[in-house]
Amino acid sequence: MEGFPVSVPIQVRFRDLDALGHVNNAVYLTYFEVARAAYFQRLERDWVEKGHFILARAEVDFLKPVFLEDPVEVGVRVVRIGRSSFDMEYLLLARGEEAARGKTVQVWLEGGRPAPLPPVIRGRIEALEGRSF
Repeated sequence: MEGFPVSVPIQVRFRDLDALGHVNNAVYLTYFEVARAAYFQRLERDWVEKGHFILARAEVDFLKPVFLEDPVEVGVRVVRIGRSSFDMEYLLLARGEEAARGKTVQVWLEGGRPAPLPPVIRGRIEALEGRSF
């Protein structure tokens, strides 16, 4: 998926559907979570013992409904890095067309409190994204 260093295929499950037969709005966040987990796997997880990320904010723009038979792909990228947080942007394609866009804010915690993002993590994000922030 152009412009997104990590993308994952999603298999829509029957349980993802609402009474109208399309993917329930809350499920989009689960699809974004799958992509986010794939992104974090690419960062080498040797930092887990020092701290961890929490999801501080999530937003979704629903552009068109997604149905059971639709092939779905979700792309994810980092668009901003701050002192202790960073923003991720998502694009969900269904049948190759934009069906949703989203954004999440992750905060780095050490000892249960926000802390500066370790330089090694910033460096790995920049390497994966192919640019500096």
